[in-house]
Amino acid sequence: MIRGFDHVALPMQNVEDMIAFYKTIGAEVIEEVPGFLHAAYLGNNKINLHMPAAWQSPKFELRGPAAQPGCGDLCFAWEGSMDDLQNLLAIAGAEIIEGPCERRGGLNEMGTSVYERDPDNNLLEFITYENVQRDKLARKGS
Repeated sequence: MIRGFDHVALPMQNVEDMIAFYKTIGAEVIEEVPGFLHAAYLGNNKINLHMPAAWQSPKFELRGPAAQPGCGDLCFAWEGSMDDLQNLLAIAGAEIIEGPCERRGGLNEMGTSVYERDPDNNLLEFITYENVQRDKLARKGS
């Protein structure tokens, strides 16, 4: 039975900017395969960040065949307040392009979202479920 996502992968072009951005928003970023792959750990999830040497190589077939930097569209669950999120995104140099606005998220509950782009132009949504009980969030994540 599938219980959720383990990780996703994104090709990246602006390596140093991407690493700095994901660290700023709270990820632990580790170079797992030197010159080839960084991993950004966020809670129990991981984003594999494929370096240009990976996604530009015709020998590297374990990826989406049309994947180019900027192809991602990800949503992160945010546990803090919307004000805290907006402050963090400002520190990271991210410009909010939409929101705060109501959206139905992965919990099948309404939340409040903001949208921005990372240094490689991937669309990132951050959703907070301020009115959802914490025990429901915990059960959903386990």
